[in-house]
Amino acid sequence: MEFAKPHWLWLFLIYIPLILMYLKRYKKAQPSVQISSLKAFKGLSTSYKVYLRHGLFVLRLLAVGCLIIIICRPQTHDSWETSETEGTDIILAMDMSTSMLARDFKPDRFEAAKDVASQFISGRESDNIGIVIFAGESFTLVPMTTDKTVLLNYVKEIKMNMLEDGTAIGDGLATAINRIKDGKAKSKSIILLTDGSNNTGVVAPLTAAEIAAKFGIKVYTIGIGTMGNAMFPVGINVFGKVEYQSLPVVIDEATLKSISQKTGGRYFRATSKNVLKDVFKEIDKLEKTELDVRKFSQTEDNFMPWAILLLVLVCLDLGLRYTILRNIP
Repeated sequence: MEFAKPHWLWLFLIYIPLILMYLKRYKKAQPSVQISSLKAFKGLSTSYKVYLRHGLFVLRLLAVGCLIIIICRPQTHDSWETSETEGTDIILAMDMSTSMLARDFKPDRFEAAKDVASQFISGRESDNIGIVIFAGESFTLVPMTTDKTVLLNYVKEIKMNMLEDGTAIGDGLATAINRIKDGKAKSKSIILLTDGSNNTGVVAPLTAAEIAAKFGIKVYTIGIGTMGNAMFPVGINVFGKVEYQSLPVVIDEATLKSISQKTGGRYFRATSKNVLKDVFKEIDKLEKTELDVRKFSQTEDNFMPWAILLLVLVCLDLGLRYTILRNIP
């Protein structure tokens, strides 16, 4: 047990004057009677009530002690708790290019991907999960963590135009590899979701795939987009609204398949939001492995037991004082 205000423990020094005052008062309270002989009282024992009266003073001292401890604010201290559980290391690498606003998904690919990703995160109780976003450049949005609240809040707050436009699949994959390669879990997986083909960036997608394979990281690629045409954003009109135009859906499936094959993963084509949900359910069956999870417990005030004890002592004092040990005039 720790105290938030340990300096108030000095209040226990009040016991000294209280005890001295009690002893002085006790001596003065003893009556005396002069008699010629004590033979009439010979053999009489001292009543237990005489000793119990001292007990009332002890009860009051204990009550004062409880009050002092409450003032000092007893607390349960911060602690880390480590436990073994089943889990895996996962990085979600999400495409943030403008084409993700295409409306072949409801309301669009971008929002559908966020919604399904959130459901996936919520279902992975003991996994270390991180989030990487990429467009013309890549960025680690959330390093790997088991805190699902943090992950879900960040996914919710992802906005378009956070990154330079483009589709740097290789850079996004390379950033994800850099984040997951030192993870402790035996099973390491990257889920890469994109709706286009690599058209910018420094690292070639297949080069990044070879690096992932060397680290034993599986890459599950998802091509998101319907077959045929879709309504793509093509510009902003004079009224400030986004204009859409029906254009062919082009996804570099060959490259995405190669990335998965090189790393021991799988390629999926998601042509609708429901299919995308099914894809994530399939990936949800990834291999599990033992993982050490550290949980942090914060400091909390723990004065209630002392408050209850104080109440019991006060009630006991009053009960004895007005029943067994009451004063009779």
